[in-house]
Formats: sequence, structure tokens, C-alpha cells
Amino acid sequence: MADLAPSGRAAQAAAFLARAGWGAAERRHLAGDASDRSYERLHRGAETAVLMDAPPGKGDDPAAFVAIAAHLGGLGLSPPAVLAQDLANGFLLLEDLGDGLFARLLDRSGADEADLYAAATDVLVHLQRAPAPAGLPDLSAADWARAAAMAPDWYVRAATGTAPDAARFTTLLEEALLRHADGPRVLILRDYHAENLLWLPDRAGLARVGLLDFQLAQMGQPGYDLVSLLQDARRDVPEPVERAMIARFAAATGAEPQAFGAAYAVLGAQRALRILGIFARLCLVAGKPGYVALIPRVWGQLWRNLGHPALAPLAAECRALLPEPAPAVLERIRAQCGRRR
Repeated sequence: MADLAPSGRAAQAAAFLARAGWGAAERRHLAGDASDRSYERLHRGAETAVLMDAPPGKGDDPAAFVAIAAHLGGLGLSPPAVLAQDLANGFLLLEDLGDGLFARLLDRSGADEADLYAAATDVLVHLQRAPAPAGLPDLSAADWARAAAMAPDWYVRAATGTAPDAARFTTLLEEALLRHADGPRVLILRDYHAENLLWLPDRAGLARVGLLDFQLAQMGQPGYDLVSLLQDARRDVPEPVERAMIARFAAATGAEPQAFGAAYAVLGAQRALRILGIFARLCLVAGKPGYVALIPRVWGQLWRNLGHPALAPLAAECRALLPEPAPAVLERIRAQCGRRR
């Protein structure tokens, strides 16, 4: 009779779950994302939990997830509780926060968009008022500008076949960051958007917002996570909601509205440029063509940000460097899917 025992990574996962008391649980795929992580929902009678599988050496450290989760929980927020861990092999057993993703509620149930985004904005205000954990990465304006060079390096190369000289592009973005968005740092979660936030109506206050995917948290500008929330690559946030949440955040943090508007636009441009490059790279290198369909939305967000007077020089450079994602350009990117290394 053939040996049906699991091997390799599957055997490691099975052993971890057995040690945690969940070895006999029913396992169902729950989610994957742009990283190498994957998630399964476990059913043990009426109980559920979530298995995070983060293979070592792939860029995401589960120890960082555990540390940031402890920090967020200590602030009265709602990360999933860590029930068991095997950091050496990249496994975490997590509290199951359910299926109430903001994105799902907003798209399917007609939930009050302004109320959900107000709650998420208030979480950011609360988070940023607290001292951040020690030892987190703190990138310079030059580092942030270089990160956005993924747009010419990957998006332009995928669209045209040639990566342009990005030196002036990087310099102009660094100058804009230094002038408008390089003040005191706060903790940022980086991927703070509707597919990483859950509504937990049985909890109270800010704890009603469940938090996911924060293991890459670092030091950054106060407006960065707000941009991530309101300029979502995966869904359109109505402009009146975006404007209201910008005003809500600025009022709660004491930011001067005009200066914060400039910082928000600069951070939004940096983020959109980086995402254009990331989505192209995910198609070309990781063989994930689904991200190409999101490029036009990110392009629109980029140009709304570049319309701010503070970004006029960068806008001119982007106009010269970056091709518009017309259907033929997107098809060219898809045609190269999985062919680059």
C-alpha cells in the first residue's frame, strides 16, 4: 500500500498543528497574497483558527508579525491573537477573526462606507499617538524615492522593453519628499486597506476594526497608511469619503490642512509609483497576471496626486517616462507573464 504520509513542507505543517492540538482539524484554503505566505482556516468541532504558512527565507518574518501583533494588542486594537508558533519553520496558529473584511462588506452588503472608513481612520490616529516599538526600519527620503523607481525599472520596462534612466525621476521625488513629507516618524503598517481590515461588531470602540498583514510594519510618515486606506489599488473609494477622512485625520492629529494635503499627495505619488512597478514585477517574475488589471486604477490615483502643485516637476518627468496603461500596453505586460527572473 502506498505511503500517504505528508512530506516536506506539508509534514512540517502537520507536525506543528499536532503539537498545537489541532492535528485532527479540517483544513481549508483561506487566502494567499502577493507574498509567499498562504493561509488555511482550521475547523475543530465548533472552534476555528487560522494557519499562517510563511516559508523561511522568502522575505516575511513571522517573528515580526508576533511582535507587532503584541504591540497592537497592547494598544487595545484587534490583531489576531497568536495561539501557537513555530518561528524557525515559519508557522503561526492565529485567532480566526472571521470573514467580515471591509472589502467584502462594502461590495456585497451595502455597509455604510463612511462609517467603516471613519473607524479605520480613527484606528490610525490612535496607533500613531503611541510610541512605536524600538528597532523598526526607518527609511530616508532617498530610500523612499529609490523604492518608487520600481515604476521605471519594472513597469516601463515591461511596457516598452527598455528601462529608462531614472536618475532625474528619483531626484525629483526625493526633493518632494524632503520638502513636504519628511517629518517626525510614526509606526506605519504599510498595507492598511479594505482587504486587510475586518469589521468585528461584537467588540467595542476601536477594537471593532480587525487588523491583518502588518508584519512589514516600519517607521514612516503619518499620512502613509491613510493613503494606503483611501487610495486602494483594489477598489475605488468615493472621493467625498476620501476628502472627509483626510479632514478627519488632519483635525484629530492637529495637522495644518494645506501642509498635510501636500504631504498626502507626495506620499500618494510615491506609493502609486512603487505599486505600478510591483504589479508589473508580480506578473513578469511571479507569474501573477491578475495584478495587471489593477494597474489602470493605480495610474489614475498617481495622476490625481501628481496634479498637486507641489509635484509639478515630478509630474512633467513622469509624463515623459511612463507610458499610459492603454489596453495594448497591458496586453504586452500580460504576454510576458512568468518569463522574467
